[in-house]
Amino acid sequence: MAKTAALEAKIQEWLSWDKNDATRSEIASLQEAGDWGRLSSLLEKRMAFGTAGLRGRMGAGYACMNDLVIVQTTQGLADYLLKTVPNAAQRGVVVGYDGRYHSRRFAELTASIFLHLGVKVWLFAKICPTPWVAFGTRYYQAAAGIMVTASHNPKQDNGYKVYWDNGAQIIPPHDSGIQSAIQALLEPRATSWDTSVIGGATDPGPELTPAYMERLSAAMRQPQMNADSPIRFTVTSMHGVSHPYMCEAFKACNFKPFIPVREQMEADPEFPTVPFPNPEEGKSALNLAMATADAGGSTVILANDPDADRLAVAEKQPSGEWRVFNGNETGALLGWWCWSSYPSPDDKDTCYMLASTVSSKILRSIAEKEGFHFEETLTGFKWMGNRAEQLMLQGKKVLFAFEEAIGFMCGTTVLDKDGVSAALEVAQMATTLANKGLSLTQQLDLIYDRYGFHTTNNSYYLCHEPEVVKRMFERIRSLGGAPGKYPTSLGGGQYRIGAVRDLTTGHDSGQPDGRAILPVSSSSQMITFTFSEPQAVLTLRTSGTEPKIKWYSEIRAQPGQTDRDAVKRQLDALVAAMVDELMQPEQNGLIARKE
Repeated sequence: MAKTAALEAKIQEWLSWDKNDATRSEIASLQEAGDWGRLSSLLEKRMAFGTAGLRGRMGAGYACMNDLVIVQTTQGLADYLLKTVPNAAQRGVVVGYDGRYHSRRFAELTASIFLHLGVKVWLFAKICPTPWVAFGTRYYQAAAGIMVTASHNPKQDNGYKVYWDNGAQIIPPHDSGIQSAIQALLEPRATSWDTSVIGGATDPGPELTPAYMERLSAAMRQPQMNADSPIRFTVTSMHGVSHPYMCEAFKACNFKPFIPVREQMEADPEFPTVPFPNPEEGKSALNLAMATADAGGSTVILANDPDADRLAVAEKQPSGEWRVFNGNETGALLGWWCWSSYPSPDDKDTCYMLASTVSSKILRSIAEKEGFHFEETLTGFKWMGNRAEQLMLQGKKVLFAFEEAIGFMCGTTVLDKDGVSAALEVAQMATTLANKGLSLTQQLDLIYDRYGFHTTNNSYYLCHEPEVVKRMFERIRSLGGAPGKYPTSLGGGQYRIGAVRDLTTGHDSGQPDGRAILPVSSSSQMITFTFSEPQAVLTLRTSGTEPKIKWYSEIRAQPGQTDRDAVKRQLDALVAAMVDELMQPEQNGLIARKE
C-alpha cells in the first residue's frame, strides 16, 4: 500500500497528540519501516464507542486501546455528561479498574480528566469487581460509572465500560451521543494528560464494600444454616479481582472459609494457567479448580471470571466426574431458588423475572405455572438492567435476571450481572438442598419434572472477515427464493419453521404487522427461527465484542416426558442441519470452536 496524504496527516496527528512514549514509538517505528498498510489499519480506522463501550486489543493507534484513545473517549464522555445529566459535576462519577495491563493507568487518566473539569470523582484505590462500579453509581447517585476492564477477553485486550446514572449499562441514545461528543473533540486538552490531580479523587472502597456486604448478608434466607453447611466450596478468581471480595462475602454471609485455587488466587494480567480466562469455556478453564476441589474433598466449585461479573458452577457427581452447569442450567436453578425462597408469594402479580432473548425460556415456564411475570429482552445485561429499573419505578419487584453467558442478577442491589452475589446465592441454595439430601443436579432434574425439560445446544464459529459474515446472513434472508424471503424449513422439510424474527431488519413474521417488537439494530446480525415441528427456537447472531458467529437453540419437552436423551438428539440433529444449510462453515471458511 502506498502512503497517502490523509495517512501522513494521521501519522503526524498521532505523533503530535500521543504523550505515551511506548505507543508513540510504535507508530514512529512503523513510519520509519514504511509499513503504510499497518499504519492505515491502526490510524485510519477508529474503535467505535457503542453500548458495550470500548473493548479491544491494546496497542498504538485509534483502532486499539491506549492512553490517547482513553483521553479522547473520556473527554467526549465528560462533555456529554455535563450537557446531559443535571448537576453532573456535583453528582460525580465512579471509576474502577481490573488487574489487566494498563488498567490502573487508564483509570487514572479517566479520573484526572473529570477532576480537571471540576467533576467529583470516586476512584478505587485498588482493583475491584465490575459490579462494585455499578453498585457505587447507584449508591452515590452519581452521574455515571466507568469500569476499565475487558472482562474475560484474552490478555492482549482491555476495555472501557460505562454505566449511566441509574447504575445500568448505557443504551441508545447515549452510546451514539457519547460517540458524537468524542468525535467533536479529538484533540487532547492541555490538562488531559496531567494526572497530578489524582489526589483529589475519593476512594469509595472503604464505604462501598461494607455497604455491599451488608446488603448481601441481608439477602441470606437462613444465615444460621450457612455456618453449618455440609458443603466445602472451592472458589477460583481466574487470575482476576474477586478473591479478597469473595473472602469477605463468605464471611458476611456466615459461611466457613472456602478452598481457594491458589494458583489463580491473585490478579495476574498474564492469566498463566488458562488458555482463555473465561469460566464459560467449561472443564478446559476449570481443570485446576477441579484438581483443587478433589484434593480438598469439595463437591461444589464457584468460578468467577476475571472482573467478577459472571459465575460458573460445577458439581461433583456420584461417579467422581465433574458436571459444569451451563448458563441456562444455572439460570434455571437460581430462578427456581429466587422464587421458592421469596418471602411473600402473595404479591406474585408484582414480581418479575427477566432473561435475554437467546437464553433458555425456563423462567417463562416457571412463571406460567407459578403466576409471576416473565419478560424477554435483547441480548445483554444493559437491556435487563434498564428494564429492571423501569419496573422498579412502577413499583414492581425484579427477583432475578439472567443471560446464558453465565451472567446472573439476583435481586436489584446491582442492576447488572454480578458474580459475587450469584456465587453466594448458589452457596446458600446448595447448602439448603444438601440439608434435604439433594444435590444441585438432583434439584435441576426436579425443576425439569415440574416445568418441562429444557435442553440447549449453544456454540459458535470464528470468522475474522466481516464481509463473509454479512454475505452469509444476506444469503439466509433470500433462501426462500427471493430477497427478504426466509427459509421455511431445514433438513429437507424435516424441521418446519413457523416464524422468523430478524432484529437486523425489523422483520418478524410472528407479529400481526410483520414488525419486530424488540429494538432493531442494523449494525449487528441476529435472526431467530421458531420451529413448529419440533417445538424449538434457534437464534443466529454476531458477537458485539468478539469475531464470533454464535448460535443458541432450545427445545422444551412437556412435563412428564422421560426420554430426555431423545429430546437432546432431536435438537442436536436440528442444529447440525442449521450449521450445514445456513452457516456453511467450509464454504465460508469459518473456524470451529476449540473444545
